[in-house]
Amino acid sequence: GSSVEFDWCAVNTSRRLKELGEKTIIINSNPETVSTDYDESDRLYFEQLTAERVRDIADFENLKGIIVSVGGQIANNLVNPLSKHGYPILGTDPKYIDMAEDREKFSSLLNTMQIDQPAWIAVHSFEAACEFADRVSYPVLIRPSFVLSGAAMNVVFNKAQLAQYLKEASLVSKEHPVVVSQFIENAKELEIDGVADKGDVIIEAMSEHIENAGVHSGDATIVLPPQKLYLETIRRTKKITRQIVKALNITGSFNIQFIAKNNAIKVIECNLRASRSSPFASKVTNHNFIRIATEAIMGKHVRRDYETLELEYVGVKTPQFSYSRLKGANPVAHVEMASTGEVATMGDNLLDAFLTSWKANEQNIKSKRI
Repeated sequence: GSSVEFDWCAVNTSRRLKELGEKTIIINSNPETVSTDYDESDRLYFEQLTAERVRDIADFENLKGIIVSVGGQIANNLVNPLSKHGYPILGTDPKYIDMAEDREKFSSLLNTMQIDQPAWIAVHSFEAACEFADRVSYPVLIRPSFVLSGAAMNVVFNKAQLAQYLKEASLVSKEHPVVVSQFIENAKELEIDGVADKGDVIIEAMSEHIENAGVHSGDATIVLPPQKLYLETIRRTKKITRQIVKALNITGSFNIQFIAKNNAIKVIECNLRASRSSPFASKVTNHNFIRIATEAIMGKHVRRDYETLELEYVGVKTPQFSYSRLKGANPVAHVEMASTGEVATMGDNLLDAFLTSWKANEQNIKSKRI
């Protein structure tokens, strides 16, 4: 667990595995997290999440299998180097994880299934970026290669900004192309957290972002179940989710992010792992997504119906920021993640949940927790 959300996922995975009679090993280099408590697993390694260290541990322990899908993106990045050396990855087949992670492969898959997505291109030159931006029209989203949490991402609204950003950042090179995407204004962002078993959805929970698309999901205010979406938007999104899950033959956790505008649904990305919002979805719906995912991965899940949409209450997750402690910080949420924590609350309705969340934020600030 590289943060508190994925720490929660790792611990719940270990607990369910132990209940299923399996011996568990957790690898984590962060002593501040619960997953490094001595009684949460049979063996614990304070090691960095690198392919070399994990391979050393796997060789020494003679593992039955490795679960990488609950440790965040850093852990998920180990799929290719581990599978290429023959280490057993439990859950979704590594070739499908690679298909979801590789932007070109995933884009091609969506095109094959005739699923819409924002236009994008990987560019190696300023001229190519300008040509694409002129074709799809400004604004466009610029994203350097190999970044986490939206680092160095930016939205540009004209050619002058495009030139300034690319040249100042020194991002354009043949080795590390820049991804330029169409940026859709005044659109709603929504996401689905779910669990699947061999390409069939077991459970899914849809949440909507209060802010328009363009705010990083880690900084967005998230509402579950959705309160302002059209029924047709919900229906189409769930249909697309089933298509993607089937095509990637997913077993375990997944998270798919969408943009919706006037009932037109576009897929942003698909992560074949637990997400930052997995604990939130689990606690609001009262169904532990990670326990269910662990059962699916081990082939022990018993099918049943789960209700996650028609709840009698509303859950809200709001970000926490430390702007007051950072001199010169720009207190405006955008595509690069800036939050340092979060508060989740529940209420009888959306307003009630928001007020409870606001009071919790105020208490945190007064107690100097953030």
